[in-house]
Amino acid sequence: MPAALYLVATPIGNLEDITVRALRILKDEVDRIACEDTRHSRKLLDRYGIEKPLVSYHEHNERERGEELLAALRAGERIALISDAGTPLISDPGYRLAAAAAAAGIAVIPIPGASAILTALCASGLPTDAFVFGGFLPPKQGQRRKALESWADSPATLVFYEAPHRIIEALDDIDTVLGDRPVVLARELTKLHEEFLRGTAREVRGLLNSGNTRGEMVLLIGRGAAPVRDDRPLPEAVADAIRGGMERMDAIKHIARRRGLSKREVYQAVNSDTLRDHRL
Repeated sequence: MPAALYLVATPIGNLEDITVRALRILKDEVDRIACEDTRHSRKLLDRYGIEKPLVSYHEHNERERGEELLAALRAGERIALISDAGTPLISDPGYRLAAAAAAAGIAVIPIPGASAILTALCASGLPTDAFVFGGFLPPKQGQRRKALESWADSPATLVFYEAPHRIIEALDDIDTVLGDRPVVLARELTKLHEEFLRGTAREVRGLLNSGNTRGEMVLLIGRGAAPVRDDRPLPEAVADAIRGGMERMDAIKHIARRRGLSKREVYQAVNSDTLRDHRL
């Protein structure tokens, strides 16, 4: 059989959520399996009696190990790439290997299956006709708010992964930047403690305060209502945004985008007003 790189989806929680085709590929069709954590993947493989050599492939050794795997593919091997959970390459390493294999004329074959994104989306109750997956939100508040701001006018449902230790801050920023939009937090999908929390960002935050923030999380944000016309003087609008928790420059950018103005125009209006007040 010719060389091939198989991108095999694995369960996101419940080990029964693996396809018959995936099991056949892993058991009978490949020479070895590249995975993020060999100990974690071994649990799945042992469950189904799959005995194939495992090699680690993760963000810390992606370049070196990727070259090794590509060389093996060029030599005729058939290799499966799996992640710790779900579909490979989705917020996980693997893109460079898949691109290099395709460029070398080696077949790259997807074996579809579980995906936390689609699992959360279909049960969220939010519109599914259009959605945007943004990976993980930036870890720093300023960058996170800027990212949320950039998606404020999107007509699609927004889907993100989020780390448990950042979820409270993320919900606070969603409340500040996007307001009272419908939010769904899906955690521990397909596992014993699977849970969907629904409400505004502020309401979901309150629900988390009464429980725990552990577990893998998918954060979904619904579409916003049509923006209300804002005829307030620019300095007043910026001051209100600052009182709502934004940094001064973030507030200026926010109002500029909402009004269809340049940041410079809003900045000058605010500074002129401040200077006038000072003179008075």
